[in-house]
Amino acid sequence: MSNPPDNGMVHLSSPYPVAETLERLESVLKAKGLTVFCRVDHSGEAEKVGLKMNPTKLVLFGSPKAGTPLMVASPSLAIDLPLKALIWEDAGGKAWVSYNSAEYLKARHNISDELIKNIAVIGPLLENVVK
Repeated sequence: MSNPPDNGMVHLSSPYPVAETLERLESVLKAKGLTVFCRVDHSGEAEKVGLKMNPTKLVLFGSPKAGTPLMVASPSLAIDLPLKALIWEDAGGKAWVSYNSAEYLKARHNISDELIKNIAVIGPLLENVVK
């Protein structure tokens, strides 16, 4: 995994196209028993209004059992939960998976070391998607 830049985002290169990366993500989430709360097809919505955008999909996922204690401890964390994975294609046709690092969310919302473990799985989980 690459080190998170100052803005807390991590970008993982995917060897698969966007559609396949999305399928792999949803398969991994299902296998881990995580809930997919929402899918946002940014590029699909752009196309509906006559605009062109490279494939860009956002998936909101997580576990109420893991996330709720964090939001109880730090209510502002609800703006960043559920966890999000952005699957997008750059101008050169390369697919990427981007997400907010757990370290960033910990610092942003002053989460304890003990509670951040509930969402620290995001890095290894998404790395598994792009293997």
